[in-house]
Amino acid sequence: MVEYKRAIVDHFKVSKNPDQQFSLNPFKVCKNITWLGYLQFFSAWFCWLMDAYDYFSVSLSVTGLGEYYGQDTTSVTTSMTLTLLLRSAGALISGLISDKFGRRNVLVATMTIIGALSLATAYAKTFPQFLAVRALYGIAMGAIFGPASSIGLESLPAEARGLFSGIFQQGYAVGYLIAAVVNLGFVPDMPEHIGYRGLFYLGAALSWAAGIIRLLIPESDTYKAAKERKKEQIEAGDYQQVSAKVYAKEIGKMVKNYWIQIVYCFWIMTLFNFFSHSSQDLYPKMMETAKCQTEHDATLATIISNVGAIVGGTIAGAVSQKIGRRFTMALFALLAGAFIPLWILPNDWSSLAAGAFFVQFGVQGAWGVIPVFLQEASPPAYRALFSGLTYQLGNMVSSASAQIEARGGEDRQIVDCHGEVVDDYATVSGIFVGIIAALIMITALAGKENLGKAIEKSKTAGEAGAGEQENDEVGPMATFDDREKGLKRVGTDSLYSTDKASITHKEHV
Repeated sequence: MVEYKRAIVDHFKVSKNPDQQFSLNPFKVCKNITWLGYLQFFSAWFCWLMDAYDYFSVSLSVTGLGEYYGQDTTSVTTSMTLTLLLRSAGALISGLISDKFGRRNVLVATMTIIGALSLATAYAKTFPQFLAVRALYGIAMGAIFGPASSIGLESLPAEARGLFSGIFQQGYAVGYLIAAVVNLGFVPDMPEHIGYRGLFYLGAALSWAAGIIRLLIPESDTYKAAKERKKEQIEAGDYQQVSAKVYAKEIGKMVKNYWIQIVYCFWIMTLFNFFSHSSQDLYPKMMETAKCQTEHDATLATIISNVGAIVGGTIAGAVSQKIGRRFTMALFALLAGAFIPLWILPNDWSSLAAGAFFVQFGVQGAWGVIPVFLQEASPPAYRALFSGLTYQLGNMVSSASAQIEARGGEDRQIVDCHGEVVDDYATVSGIFVGIIAALIMITALAGKENLGKAIEKSKTAGEAGAGEQENDEVGPMATFDDREKGLKRVGTDSLYSTDKASITHKEHV
């Protein structure tokens, strides 16, 4: 009985690694980052920003696209569903390639393709052509997160990864913000024959710019070290060529050894994607129908909510370095839930905008921890594949979020400020977000984390033994007594290492 009590206490403990500095002071955190580290991070962040810009360019152009192709809103938004459904294919392809051969060239190729597809979106003549382009676009977009988050965070010192995880994730909010500002401030003044296409022209140019920047910056130190090891092994006559058969076998070992993390991270990413979609997708529609706001005011409120997202994600990422990833996720999910009434109950624009700010502060605050959480939970040699695929599989499952909310709103009617009967999207969205927030809190606190894991010190997927469990690890599912004895549990990431004299905390719980 005592053992189980100690195990429970140990489960919720965030231990301190004496070899790493943990501070909420951003200047102290950033002092050890090299210029190359900043450039690596910026190039990855820029690619992730363009993922959001290009995706939301369609949602902001629904009216113009519908008029051009003679389709209703539901038909046009089908392209967005296609994009979400096919992202997992891109994550699988880019993860397999980048974990073995490096991140840089994968991101360069991906951004080049995305730029071309942005132009193709603008020039698609028929609706079937438009859908085909957006389907291909979904595959390309799914290829960004895994390699970008991997190279962005592995190039930074461990004590800076929490803060920069939040900054990285909110590149998505910045991308949406830029698209919204361009759509609001510039698209209306463009010539009629350009119109909404201006968003896609700019998207193509910026995507290619992101690819060029990534091309000019060298590969990460992780892959430089792998090349050095290969060179040394060749000179010593010990090098073993990893064939496709062996590579597939190593992936099989990885799945066998890390299946608990795979299932857990897939589930938590499903919840997180529902969290963001349920709080964002129908928000402008809710503002216009249930709250009698103009399209312009709804767009302004959306911009304000994205400012809240950027602030929340950045703060949460830094906080997670001090109190742990899972506690931060639970705390900010609770914060989002607390502001749901302010988000849906008022009728005046100012209160609704304030509610949107704080709900997204909480939602995207919790999201800000995700990039580094997934990197630390991943099998060391397969971080791009693991993080990208679990993220996008969760995205795929949650792709029906808008349809679920829309159907719920249609089944619940209210009288708006003009005395007209309209769909009650506000109540349905509030209930949905509240349920997901509660599930995230439970899931985060029930799980484990590897705070401060040395993700940069790992084999690459192209090396023999990449799928094996690290030999000096004790799994987080081990009991307290197991850890004291230094016993290993295969199948989970380690938190502790041992020597003859003492137990040394290697990573954080």
